[in-house]
This record gives sequence, structure tokens and C-alpha cells, in this order.
Amino acid sequence: MNELFTLEGKVALVTGAAGLLGREHALSLARAGASVVVADLDERPCTELARALTAEHGVRCLGLALDITDPEAVHAAEERVRRELGPVDVLVNNAAIDDKFMPGDLERSRFEHYSLERFRRSLDVNVTGTFLCCQAFGAPMAERGRGSIINVASTYGLVAPDQSLYQRPDGTQAFFKSAAYPTTKAAVLGFTRFLASYFGPRGVRVNALCPGGVEAGQEPWFREAYARRVPLGRMADRADYHGVVVFLASDASAYMTGATLVVDGGFTAW
Repeated sequence: MNELFTLEGKVALVTGAAGLLGREHALSLARAGASVVVADLDERPCTELARALTAEHGVRCLGLALDITDPEAVHAAEERVRRELGPVDVLVNNAAIDDKFMPGDLERSRFEHYSLERFRRSLDVNVTGTFLCCQAFGAPMAERGRGSIINVASTYGLVAPDQSLYQRPDGTQAFFKSAAYPTTKAAVLGFTRFLASYFGPRGVRVNALCPGGVEAGQEPWFREAYARRVPLGRMADRADYHGVVVFLASDASAYMTGATLVVDGGFTAW
């Protein structure tokens, strides 16, 4: 059984790796034996995390700055990784924009007032960035006849946001979840199915992961409201996705492609 889940000798790249779940994805892959490329916009936290993973797990890791919306930067990253660690076997497309609104931004969060600039930026990062990374890292996988691509989507790619979750206990709306995030995450699911059918005959598997909301210091009223909305009665812990990512990256899921793996505590079950 351990042989099914091992990633020893593999090279994995995680985009958005300095973020909330990106760090956890990188950690889980390193624990399974992979050499991990930690990629995000800011090189410093990536380098620090790569060093920590190497020290703790004894695998060669690399931190690099990467703007996934820049085609030249993405292709340059592929060349550098191949030169320093070897070809990428596992690609985790985790980088994404999820709008955050400050107190007083209620009107700007309304669909009627949501800016075109924000919408386009989300499309550029969440969809186009995933497209570019799959081109640059997926094509070489297909040439070698093997590889696993994991596109991180969201429960909001499957269902509409429940706007009542963002109401304070006094009934006032803190903000509205924007149209950009569910629209782009639904696009990621469609793109995953396309790429699975396109790359499948050449041995590359492409699956989507739909995580639920992760506890990360939100206001108590929000955490409580979210917990009531979930059959398991809580928000996700960061570690809840460790095993899932290793499963999708490894031979444990060798006959799985074009699938959407929903890990949300039951949020989309009702």
C-alpha cells in the first residue's frame, strides 16, 4: 500500500505555494518523498519554505518567484526546474484570487457595482494562469507519457455562494461573495475535463480538487455560521487536504482522470 502513495523520485510544482493551502500542499508532497518546487509571486517566502522542507524531509526543493499570468515567465520556470531538479511529474495549480473585502466595502462587493477590472484580473489568474501552467508543464509530461495535474477548484465552482454566510449576527451584510470566484472555479472544472480527455491517451492524468472553506482566523460569527451549513459541523482544517493531494498525485489514483474530488465536509450535500 505504501508503494501506491509514495512520490519518491518525483518532482512536484505547486503554484500559489506561499498561501494558506499552497503551503500545506507543498508539505504533503514533500512528506510523500517528492522534490517540491514552491512557486509564488514573492520569492522570499518560497525560498524559506523550500529550505524548511529540505531540512525537515530530506528532499531537494526549490523556491522561485512566478507570475503564472506571464507566458514567458511560466516557460522560463519550466526550463529552470527541469535543469535544476528534473522534469515536473506533478503539477498542482493552486494559485488563485479570492476577493477579500474590508469593512466599508459592502457596496463595492455588490454584483451591480463589482468592477470589470477585478473580474478580468480573476479570470487572468484563476483561469488563464492555470491554462498557461498546463501548457508549459503538461506538454512535457505528455511527451514522456506520464504525469499528474491537480487543478484546485472550489465548492463554489459547483454551487452558488450562500450569501447569508456573510451576514453578521445583527443581520447586516458584511460583504457579498463576488461572481468572479465561482465563475472562474467553474471554468477550472470544465478545463480539467477537457485536458483529461486531451492528455489521457498520452498518459497524463488531470483531476480537480474542490476544497471547502478552511478555518483561518475568520470572525467567530462566520465560523459558526459556516459550521451550521456543513454536515460535519466545522470548517476544514489545513491538514484535511494532505492525504487528498498525495492521493491525486500518486499511483493510488492511477485510473482516475477528468474527475472532481469534492472534500468539503458535506457542504455541497444539501
